[in-house]
Amino acid sequence: MRVVIAEDSVLLREGLARLLQTAGIDVVGTVGDGDALLRCAEQHRPDLAVIDVRMPPDHTDEGLRAALVLRRQFPDTAILMLSQYVEERYAVDLLTGETSGVGYLLKDRVADVPEFLDAVHRVAAGGTALDSEVVSQLLVRRRSDSLDRLTAREREVLALMAEGRSNAGIAQALVLSESAVAKHINSIFTKLDITPTDSDNRRVLAVLQFLQVREDTR
Repeated sequence: MRVVIAEDSVLLREGLARLLQTAGIDVVGTVGDGDALLRCAEQHRPDLAVIDVRMPPDHTDEGLRAALVLRRQFPDTAILMLSQYVEERYAVDLLTGETSGVGYLLKDRVADVPEFLDAVHRVAAGGTALDSEVVSQLLVRRRSDSLDRLTAREREVLALMAEGRSNAGIAQALVLSESAVAKHINSIFTKLDITPTDSDNRRVLAVLQFLQVREDTR
């Protein structure tokens, strides 16, 4: 796996690079702003870009905007955003459109090395990784009639799906059998009116409805 890191804090940037390299991941570039990220990505064509949401010059959403440009120019590059705080709109912006190979984590999660590396590998492989704190806040703030039809257990399962967990991971987290998780997921699909299609991933559609991305970005 080839990774570039965009983070304006030299200490965190170098720490991330060393952590990934120790795990056998090839860090092909480290930069401190969005423009440098795009140049680096064009040069190295990485499998994954780890990007701070806020970078110079204004420290607002420069990292996110660079990530969205990167997504358009190099769609095969997965994106893992890092943020100091839960910033709901950035998670929604990131999940608008193509949703494979995206992640949004709080920087504190880096301290849990196994969990962070799991998220890195999952996103690079085309999956998703949403921070549990982000998911928790979205669940409280963004409700719909469809979601109200879900049981408490089904909402727990959907929240873990939004984090990017597999059926096995959900089963472990909730102390359920995988068959029970599968039944809950099928029930979620039914209650959210998500039917099988040739082109759409039903797990992704369920998560998008959970986040209400479609409705909020029209």
